[in-house]
Amino acid sequence: MNNIKSVFTIKDLENLTGIKAHTIRIWEKRYAVLQPMRTQTNIRVYDGKSLQKLLNINTLNSFGYKISTISKMPEENISAMVKDIMSSKIINDHVISAFKLAMMNFDKQLFMDTYKRLLESKSFLDVFYDCFMPLLEEVGSLWQTNTITPAHEHFISNLIKQKIAVNIESLPPVERHQNDRIYVLYLPENESHELGLMLINYKLQLRGYRTVYLGESIPVENLSAIKEIFSNITFVTYLTTEPATQDINQYIVDVKEMVLNDDTTHLYLFGRNAQEITKTMVSNKVRAFNMIQGFTGQL
Repeated sequence: MNNIKSVFTIKDLENLTGIKAHTIRIWEKRYAVLQPMRTQTNIRVYDGKSLQKLLNINTLNSFGYKISTISKMPEENISAMVKDIMSSKIINDHVISAFKLAMMNFDKQLFMDTYKRLLESKSFLDVFYDCFMPLLEEVGSLWQTNTITPAHEHFISNLIKQKIAVNIESLPPVERHQNDRIYVLYLPENESHELGLMLINYKLQLRGYRTVYLGESIPVENLSAIKEIFSNITFVTYLTTEPATQDINQYIVDVKEMVLNDDTTHLYLFGRNAQEITKTMVSNKVRAFNMIQGFTGQL
């Protein structure tokens, strides 16, 4: 069971807000903006309301409001002013703060409201690249430093997955031709990090390419069944944690032997672990991409 984090250290606040612990202590002492609790060993700890207030203060401060002015405002006024700013000035850093706050409070409505405001001025892909990707990078760091739990990461990741799925669903159907190349998207066995693969699926369909989406944890031997139905296949996979870096090259060898055993089947690889592939493994049939942005222009 994952324990939901409800008490935060000053280091947690620094990680979540970007405000240095030294600055937080000064703001506490000079302006009394936060009232930390104390452990039996006299260590500062903070609750979720303190985190939310600090995120709001940081937003106002970055828009030019002095901390001395903010400290004199009632808390409800601070929240109201942040909402007004967020609805009139969509700036990526502040949007990411709103998404982080939604994650910490498991607040789906805040996520949805922030996302809808973004779509007033950005395309879905712009939202993903400008906001979701930096957010997910921060989430990874926060998880590694134990600032958040896996429950927080899963909550925000699943909301983003839902948005990708909705946008895929809204695309017009792709017309099928007999000899068209088809892109089969899958994750290797025991790999479950699906967001990148879902975005690739969206981008391929957006460009009018036909796709078959298999999803997570597909053994190599299962891919052969696809070749009984389709020809001219490009398999597309995303390697985040599996196979492990020391097993990457052997994985490519296995795919070549079982699947890439004809003249028309190709393999495209994305993700962090895909960058560990030995250059000699790459060929005109096996390609490793550094990033998702712009790859469809190389097809």
